Amino acid sequence: MPQPIQLVILITTLPGRGQEQIAAFEGLAPLVRAEPGCLQYDMHQVSGDADRFVLIERWASQEALAAHDATPHMIEADAASPAFRAGPAEVLRLVAEPLA
Repeated sequence: MPQPIQLVILITTLPGRGQEQIAAFEGLAPLVRAEPGCLQYDMHQVSGDADRFVLIERWASQEALAAHDATPHMIEADAASPAFRAGPAEVLRLVAEPLA
């Protein structure tokens, strides 16, 4: 049985452009959450910083994550994000089991 994939993605927007990230996420989230294998897709704003966000993703398998990355809506979102992001997102892939 495949291990779920867990990602934490750190996003920083250009100064004053955090609302554009929120709007992009609000349009994208329902599409992503409907994808096969999506277990979690939630974004949180960093307290006290309107231009920093943490995206938490969980996928049923590596195959589900790969299919997600190839969807038209993700390709479009990735192409649009440089307009308001300060740089590439930092993607952290977590180990499967939490530490004791």
